[in-house]
Amino acid sequence: MSIRRDIPQIRVLRERVERRFGKRFSVHADFLALVSVIEMELRQHISESTLERVWGYSTRGYDTVSLRTLDVLSTYAEGCSWHDFCHRLQMAAESESELFSVEHISTADLQVGDRLQIGWLPDRRCVIRYVGDNRFMAESCENSKMQPGDSFSCLQFTLGKELVMCDFIPFNTSSPTSQSYIVGSRNGLTSLCIVH
Repeated sequence: MSIRRDIPQIRVLRERVERRFGKRFSVHADFLALVSVIEMELRQHISESTLERVWGYSTRGYDTVSLRTLDVLSTYAEGCSWHDFCHRLQMAAESESELFSVEHISTADLQVGDRLQIGWLPDRRCVIRYVGDNRFMAESCENSKMQPGDSFSCLQFTLGKELVMCDFIPFNTSSPTSQSYIVGSRNGLTSLCIVH
């Protein structure tokens, strides 16, 4: 049985094999080394040309991989068959989505001039003002890299979730470039309220 090489599960498998091996595969010698490790650890043989096919390193134009090859690589990377590896990925994918009900403020509900106070660990706090067109400008900042006058775009603020500020423009820059700035990346926003 052959399986298309370009499916997402095989991309993840390649990453897991490289992680277990300890490096990314970029030259022919890397695949030769993996052949030796698999033969020594699993007592299985896969040719370097077969491995190169899995990684798309081969110039022969193969676009499928055998089930046996995927079983061996799954066993090496995760200690299970290809079927079980795919099942684990499916279970993990299902746990990466969630419905949640938490306090949030949507930009669509704000009026120009409305001010929000946001906070995140360890002791960061900023007051920002809505200036229209989904953009905000910092008015005051405590213990933060963000400074008064910095501006950014945002559609929603959610308590307990990280805040991604798009099109972040520092106030003191002479030639603004579009960047993103993330706050609360581990624990999310710890405070969120409209300032009256």
